[in-house]
Amino acid sequence: MQKTFPVVVRMTVLFLLLTGPTVAQQPAASTSPVRVLIVVAHPDDESCFAATVYEITHNLGGTVDQLVVTNGEGGYRYSLLAESYYGIALTDEATGHAALPEIRKRELLEAGKVLGISNHFFLDEPDLRYTQDIDEVLTQHWHQGVVLPAVQRRLAGGNYDFVFTLFPSPQTHGGHKAATLTAINAVQQLTGRKPVVLGCQGARIDAETQPSWAPYQSPQHPFSVLPQVFSTDRTVKFGFNNALDYRIVVSWAVAAHKSQGAFQANVNRIDHENFVVLESGATDETARATSLFRALSDHATHPPGVAPKPSGVASEAGK
Repeated sequence: MQKTFPVVVRMTVLFLLLTGPTVAQQPAASTSPVRVLIVVAHPDDESCFAATVYEITHNLGGTVDQLVVTNGEGGYRYSLLAESYYGIALTDEATGHAALPEIRKRELLEAGKVLGISNHFFLDEPDLRYTQDIDEVLTQHWHQGVVLPAVQRRLAGGNYDFVFTLFPSPQTHGGHKAATLTAINAVQQLTGRKPVVLGCQGARIDAETQPSWAPYQSPQHPFSVLPQVFSTDRTVKFGFNNALDYRIVVSWAVAAHKSQGAFQANVNRIDHENFVVLESGATDETARATSLFRALSDHATHPPGVAPKPSGVASEAGK
């Protein structure tokens, strides 16, 4: 027994030394790991809720997947700075339409790695031109009978708690409206437990005017907005000497989209990510959203340092 005891002690100390750092770096526990599906029209739309996504994947140990409807080919007009970076004349319309789908997909994967997005699903629908007309997008830009079933399949197989999308204000891109209304429609048609749909707008708290939550109105595409506004503060401080905040993470993600030069001029112009519930027939919509954002707030000041698993890629095109 006298010879066995020191061996046991040495083995125990070795085990603690080997496992101690790993245990210390685990993400903060949450009551139930949340699952989110992002549904947006274009690569870079995820920037609206970049800090919220990062906090879910890193601070809460949750899972976020992303479904992007279009290939982003229409974003060539502001690509001048990216021409020398990629060595392609992206501002030429024909060249931009041909080259940008692959470039913007790679950019999105880089941004997704920053945010901890687990899987990306690309429908590769056309992104023909800017319009605010949702019906033009649904009937002339996107292939009819493709997008809604693809979103429904993804939702049915993902067991998601929330869907993040852009708030469909009257002034937003028709593609943004179309993606959001499609997401609401898909959730409404789900059987069983439905995810809560949250529409996002960015805001600066010290701005004289705040974003309006007056929704886009259309008899063909009705939807309702619940009154409570939920918010993620990008300016929350943490780390050594409280020198870090979530605007840094957002800047990293935005910087990945180098082909979208004008888009990147918005870096640090937004300090809050605001959300409202877009009614979809889910149970306890306000209560579930309240629980999520309370958990985000509780964990915001102490993000862990362990990165999530690498992102994956899947294509939904043609299904």
